[in-house]
Amino acid sequence: MASWRGAALVLAAALFWATQLVAQATGPDYAEWQSIAERAEGAVESAQASDEALTTLRGEVAGWRQQFQSLLNTNDSRLQTLRDQIDALGPAPEEGSTEPEEIASRRAELTEQLDRLSIPRRKAEEAFSRANGIIAEIDEILRQRQADALLNMGPSPANPTYWGGALRRATESVLAIGANIQQSWHNPAARARAQDNLPLVLVLLAVGLVLVSRSRRWSEALAVRIQRRDSGAGVEAAGFVVSLGQIILPMLGLFAIVRAIGVTEILGTRGTVLLDALEPVGLSLFFSLWLASRIFPRNDSLSTPLALPPERRVEGNIYTVVLGVIYAVSILLSTFADYDRYEIQSEAVLHFPLTIAAGLILMRMGWLLRRNRQHRIEGEPDFEGDYASRFVSLLGRLVIVIGLVAPVLAAFGFGAASRGLIYPTILTLALFGSVALLQRFIRDVYAMIRPGEGARESLVPTLAGFVVVLLCLPLLALIWGARVTDLTEVWARVRSGLTIGDMTISPGSFFTLVIVFVLGYLLTRAVQGAMKTSVLPKTKIDPGGQTAIVSGLGYVGIFLAALVAITAAGIDLSSLAIVAGALSVGIGFGLQTVVSNFVSGIILLIERPISEGDWIEVGGQMGYVRSISVRSTRIETFDRTDVIVPNADLISGTVTNYTRGNTVGRVIIPVGVAYGTDTRFVEKVLREIAEAHPMALANPPPMILFAGFGADSLDFEIRMILRDVNWMMVVKNEINHQIAARFAEEGIEIPFAQRDVWLRNPEALQPRSAGTDTDDEGQA
Repeated sequence: MASWRGAALVLAAALFWATQLVAQATGPDYAEWQSIAERAEGAVESAQASDEALTTLRGEVAGWRQQFQSLLNTNDSRLQTLRDQIDALGPAPEEGSTEPEEIASRRAELTEQLDRLSIPRRKAEEAFSRANGIIAEIDEILRQRQADALLNMGPSPANPTYWGGALRRATESVLAIGANIQQSWHNPAARARAQDNLPLVLVLLAVGLVLVSRSRRWSEALAVRIQRRDSGAGVEAAGFVVSLGQIILPMLGLFAIVRAIGVTEILGTRGTVLLDALEPVGLSLFFSLWLASRIFPRNDSLSTPLALPPERRVEGNIYTVVLGVIYAVSILLSTFADYDRYEIQSEAVLHFPLTIAAGLILMRMGWLLRRNRQHRIEGEPDFEGDYASRFVSLLGRLVIVIGLVAPVLAAFGFGAASRGLIYPTILTLALFGSVALLQRFIRDVYAMIRPGEGARESLVPTLAGFVVVLLCLPLLALIWGARVTDLTEVWARVRSGLTIGDMTISPGSFFTLVIVFVLGYLLTRAVQGAMKTSVLPKTKIDPGGQTAIVSGLGYVGIFLAALVAITAAGIDLSSLAIVAGALSVGIGFGLQTVVSNFVSGIILLIERPISEGDWIEVGGQMGYVRSISVRSTRIETFDRTDVIVPNADLISGTVTNYTRGNTVGRVIIPVGVAYGTDTRFVEKVLREIAEAHPMALANPPPMILFAGFGADSLDFEIRMILRDVNWMMVVKNEINHQIAARFAEEGIEIPFAQRDVWLRNPEALQPRSAGTDTDDEGQA
């Protein structure tokens, strides 16, 4: 029997795949599509169908659209080959002229094949366009209805005449559950089934109650114990993972309790509705408790992304839990309102207390979020505020406004709009808190893998955190009213690709472009590293030439990698001609200096008038060339400062290279002696000093020049060629010391400037006599 059943399953699978293959081979059934499209267009035109009916119809049309989209690229390669063949035959003859019969018949044959193979694609394009239009119209109707529901003014919950009816409906719902349970219990068959499943029920209840009541404390105690034991990225990450048990384990317990009660089958249909609502209610409660313990921990040993004092953290912890309770109660209320079809005024009245409580808590929570930045500034006087703190402060202001506006809207009868603000705001705060914790966890994991100072704030965890934010954007859209179909529509448009002119860039081609370019870039860097460390050092090329070769390989490799990546992605470069032309005009007007420096850098790397290590002087700056890039050259001065010189200045300006080709250079040392000194003897002494220095070349020998008659001295110059001009300052210093010592030994005077001062009225400097002073005093 089992063998026959297995054979039947294999046969059914084979028939299914055969049907799929036949469907793919024959293409879509356009007759059936015509019927569905006409029905959908009729529903759109009348706009009387319910939201559920329109959503179902949209799903059918979207399925057909996906089939048509898969046919849009049918026979692409074959069609392109036929077009190339037709182009190879040359242009078609003009009217009144003829061409050889063989070419004309071949052209007609190829044109006929091209038209025949284009038919499926054209039909798919027409059907795809029709499906797109129908889906857009359905989405517009659904969005308009959603907007009307939010802006529709209903009964005011502040009207006391509605309170009694609302309370009566809520009481009836609760009592109906008890009546339903009692009715099921009096059913002998239901009671017998419950007794048969009693052992399983007891086990599930025991396990569920233990997990719900105790697992959160176990997880929290374990997380605190881990973080108290030591500090570090690994401990923080482990504590976060363990803390997730505060959600997972209680939810498993609640799941066991729900299944245990469901097995008894004594609740009836109304009780089943309540059981179905318990799981999202429990998730809301347990998640809010976990989030409160991580964002606003009461234990000082636990880290938190907010800089709040302990008393504020306790306050935030309470507010987070209360918001979770409010959201859980709203789930229960909405469940029974939908099941029992509450009147609109009863639903508005029952939601109004929740809206007021949530608004007050949100205003207080917004104040706490704003206080976060103030506490950072007070705790760190130099703190100017980063993006995260500014975002939290702005979020706090928005939350305060929503907490104030939503109850007012509800009081005036805009209950749907009020609930459309309050509950998405609660979910948004929960989402942002979760994202902040997940980003911290990613930084901790990276710091654990790559320990070091600043690891948490490095590029990799920052990019990973940014990716997390991007992945949460669809959830944020769903929270604020976007439908799943809206997201699937966006994804369908992304899959179809971005069209720029005649060029379409799909996600597949984009990822191909990125992957191929990254591989080419890595290969280029590997070749550069091999050439720089293994090949070029074994050649006789100077360091500047080696740098030029390595840089040239890098630019050529990156260019080839980009070219290969674009070709592999199937992007037609000819369609970028207009963009390239416009870009060239922009470069010509706005980037003249950048382009000039770039071209000058290429010239420097090719001609190599200067090389790394050369001693040069340009624009009044003197120093050693340390690096030559495409845009600029870095010079290290003798003051150990870096000067960045644009390459255009090195090409168009005057550059003095003291060590180009070799390090031999001349040094000039001026010396002055007193008038009356034997000049020939001075020349002899200076020549002996110069020739005795080990850095001086013997050929040509040092030269002593009697430069002239100065105002205070007879001026001489020692001119000598050094083996290494880089030692010029050292040689000058040493020669001057030797001159001073030798002149002192030979009695040669080194003069200094002297001046005679003549006074026009020297008597003014004579002291006055005592009598004169006395007379003057007496007169005074």
